[in-house]
Amino acid sequence: MKYRVYFFFIIFFPVYSFSQETRLSESIISIAEELAADESDPEAISLYIEKLFDLFENPVMINSADQDEISRLFFLTDFQVKILSGYIKSSGKIISVYELANLPGFEKETALMMIPFISLGEVRKENAYHSAWRNTLITNIIWKPEYKDSSLLGSQVKILTKYKFSANGFSGGITAEKDQGEELLQGNPPLPDLLSGHVAWSGKGLIRRIVIGDYSARFGQGTNINTSIHTGLSLHAPGYMSARSEIRPYTSTDENNFFRGAGAEFSISNLSASFFYSRNSIDATLSTEPDSEYIKSFYTSGLHNTSSSLLKKDVITNLVYGINLSYNLRNLRIGTTWSEERFSLPVRPDLHDPEKIFAFDGNSNSVYSIYYNSLINKILLYGEFSVNNLMRHAVLQGLTIRPSDRLSINLFFRHYDEGYFSFHGNGPGGSSNTGTGKSILGNFMFEAAKHLFISGGCEVQEFPWLRYRTSSPSYRIKRAIRMRFVPNDNLLIESSYYYNMTTADSDEKNRIPELKNLTTRSLSTTFRYSLSENLTMGTRIYYKLAEQKDTRGMILLQEMNYRFGKLPLTLWLRYCLFNTDDWDTRIYTYENDLLYSYSIPALYGRGSRSYLMAGWKLSDKADVRFKYGVLSKLQTGNIYAYSEEFRLQIRLFI
Repeated sequence: MKYRVYFFFIIFFPVYSFSQETRLSESIISIAEELAADESDPEAISLYIEKLFDLFENPVMINSADQDEISRLFFLTDFQVKILSGYIKSSGKIISVYELANLPGFEKETALMMIPFISLGEVRKENAYHSAWRNTLITNIIWKPEYKDSSLLGSQVKILTKYKFSANGFSGGITAEKDQGEELLQGNPPLPDLLSGHVAWSGKGLIRRIVIGDYSARFGQGTNINTSIHTGLSLHAPGYMSARSEIRPYTSTDENNFFRGAGAEFSISNLSASFFYSRNSIDATLSTEPDSEYIKSFYTSGLHNTSSSLLKKDVITNLVYGINLSYNLRNLRIGTTWSEERFSLPVRPDLHDPEKIFAFDGNSNSVYSIYYNSLINKILLYGEFSVNNLMRHAVLQGLTIRPSDRLSINLFFRHYDEGYFSFHGNGPGGSSNTGTGKSILGNFMFEAAKHLFISGGCEVQEFPWLRYRTSSPSYRIKRAIRMRFVPNDNLLIESSYYYNMTTADSDEKNRIPELKNLTTRSLSTTFRYSLSENLTMGTRIYYKLAEQKDTRGMILLQEMNYRFGKLPLTLWLRYCLFNTDDWDTRIYTYENDLLYSYSIPALYGRGSRSYLMAGWKLSDKADVRFKYGVLSKLQTGNIYAYSEEFRLQIRLFI
C-alpha cells in the first residue's frame, strides 16, 4: 500500500528538489555522497560541506578579478583562477555564468557547480558599513530522544556554536562543540570538549595572511601537508582537483587534524613563501606497560563520551613546523615544501601483525616535496614528488586535455610507496587517506548535444600489501557513467551508473584464504523541476546490486521545497522509501540540513525516512531553522521501530 501511495505521489509531483536558496549542482551532491561512502575518512565530508556553506553565506565576487577572492572557489584549479582573473581584467565583467564555459580550462559542468556560490553584481566598495565590525553567531542543537545509553557521561544533545567577526582585513572566531554523550563542560578549567579559536589578518602587500591560533594548511597536491579539504578527481566531476597552497583559519570540528600555533603567507612579485608552526594536543591510545610508555595507536573519532575514551583525550603533544616556497611564471608554477613532525612519545606498532610491518615506528618524521603546475595551450600538467626521511616516496602526475570546447579529458596517476608517512598529508586519489598503493584514473565530460552532457570515468587501484579484510595483494576497479539533460534552469533529468569491484578474503575457514571479487552495481535516475519561482519538486530512484551475495537495494525518494511569497518562510519536505537486503546494498542520500551541518544517512533494511525543515527569517539580524526527521525500520516480527531527530539552529548578525 505504501508503494502505491508513493507512485501516485510521483505521478503528480514528478521532479527532484533542492532549495531555491541552495540549489546545488548534481556534481556537488554526488561528490558529497561519494565522500560520505568513503568511511575511511569520516571528517572529509564535514570539511567539504562546511566549505560549501561558507561560500553560500559569502558568495565570491567574481567580477572583482582578484585571485585571492576567486580562489575561495576551492573546486577550481590554480590556473582556472588565473585564467578567470585575467579574462575579467582584459574583457570586462562577466554578465552570465554560462560565459565561463567558453574560457580555456572551463566547461559547462564547472560553470553549473559555481552558480550557487558566486555573485555577478558590482564589486562592493569599502564604506562606513563595511569598515565596521561585523559579527555572526550561530548555534546548532541536535537531539535524538530515543538515543539513551547509561554508560555515556553526558546528555544525548549535540551542540555546535560558532562566532565570527571581521573588519578591514581582520577576522577571528571561536568554535565550540559537544558531541552526543559528552559532558557539556569538562576538565580544569571546565570547557567544552572542543574549543577552537583564531585571529587573522589578510592583505595584498608583502604580508598576504597571518593566522594566530587554530588554522589549516595545504601545499601543492597535499601529499606533504593538507589539513584542509580532500583533493582529487571524481569519476564524473572533472573540475574537482584543487591544488592551491594556502593557510586559512580553522573553523571545522575535527579535533585532531588541524594546526594550533601560527602561520603566515608572504609574497614578493612572483615569489611566495609560507611558514607554519604548530604545537597541538591530540588523542591516542597509550601502552599500559609499567616500564615503558608509548603510542599504540591514534584515536581520531573525536568522541569522548565514555570514561575509556576520555582517557585518550589530548594525551600526546604533536609538534609540526615547516616552510613552503613557490614561484610563478606566466604558465608555470613550481613549489617546494619541507615539514618536520614530532610526537612527545614514540609510536610503537604491533609488528607481529603482518598488516603493520610498514607502519610508522618512532617519534619524528620529515617530508620533502616538490610540485608543479603547467598550462601549455589546452593541456594542463600537474604533479608532485614527496619523500620522507626513510627515503620512501609518493608520486603524483596528472594531465587535463581540452581538445575541443565540448570535450574535457583528465588522466591521473598516483603511487604511494610502502613506508611513506605524512600524518598531516591528504593527497588526491581514490581514497581521501594517503596510503600504500598505486592507481590510475581517467574521466571525461562531453557535451554531446545542446543541453545534453555525458561524463564518466574509470579508476584502477592496486594494493601491493595487506589491508583490512585482505591478507594478500589486491586491487579495485571503479567505473561510472552519467547523462544529464538540462534544457533550462527549471528542468533537470539525470541518470547515472556506478560499478565497484574490490577483492577481499573468502569466508572459508581452516585454509589459506583465497581472494574473491566483491562487486556492486548501482543505477540512479533524478528528476528536478521548478513549477514556479517559489516551488520546486523532485524525484529520485536508486537501485543497487551486490553480486557476491545476490542482494539488492532500492530507494524511492520524493521532495518538495516551497518558499512563501509574503512570509519570510521556506519549507523543505522529503519522503523516502527504502528496501535493501543487507549492509552491502546500503544507499547514501544527501539531505537539506542546517547551515554548517550535514545529513547523508546510509539507508539499509526496510523502512522509510522523512523530514520537514523550516527556515524563518526573523529580521535582517536573525533567522531560525528547525528540522524534524523520523526513521522507520522494519524489525523482527513485522514490527516497525521509529527513531526521531530534532535539529534547531539560531543565527544572529550583529
